Amino acid sequence: MVYLPEHFEESRPDVLHKLIAEFPLATLVTFGPDGLGANHIPLYLDRGRGELGTLVGHVARSNPVWIDGQHEGESLAVFQGDDAYISPNWYVSKQETHEVVPTYNYAVVHVHGPLIVHDDPKWLRGAVGRLTKKMEASQPAPWKMADAPPAYIDSMLTSIVGIEMPITRIFGKWKVSQNRSGADKASAIEGLRSTGERTDAAIADLIERR
Repeated sequence: MVYLPEHFEESRPDVLHKLIAEFPLATLVTFGPDGLGANHIPLYLDRGRGELGTLVGHVARSNPVWIDGQHEGESLAVFQGDDAYISPNWYVSKQETHEVVPTYNYAVVHVHGPLIVHDDPKWLRGAVGRLTKKMEASQPAPWKMADAPPAYIDSMLTSIVGIEMPITRIFGKWKVSQNRSGADKASAIEGLRSTGERTDAAIADLIERR
């Protein structure tokens, strides 16, 4: 279980779902006979299936994670959003007390649920098609499965196995300077924006919105 002070907790479904959509590469943590395992797999959220939604994706057939006994009980998918280092030099309170230390700000979503395997070609084709459509949406001319030769797609589909995770628990942790004073937040935002880094600017935006 992640350490989650109340002031860092994020429970709004729309906010959690937005992070999953923007950062779909999940760290999928499972438990098997050799202990904990972790795989990095893009997953998309089907909000219409299940009370809390269902995560859907696929893995290589050669990946043992889908085999019975390799994913016992509940699994965990972690979606990591933007993160940024916070220098104590940025806090205005440093000039007053010097009682400041470095930290990291970040946003993350944890999703729990059982891992279900699908080896049906029709199910798999549909799931891969939906994932492709989501991932290609920002492209000027989105690639479609139909762009490749049918025999090639059929061959590729035999090398993967579908997975889904009906969500039993979902929560987020937004550690974005909620425990600092208004003045320190403002000066941290200024420091983050001064770096010119995209992720630093994204964390500055999160601090402002909180």
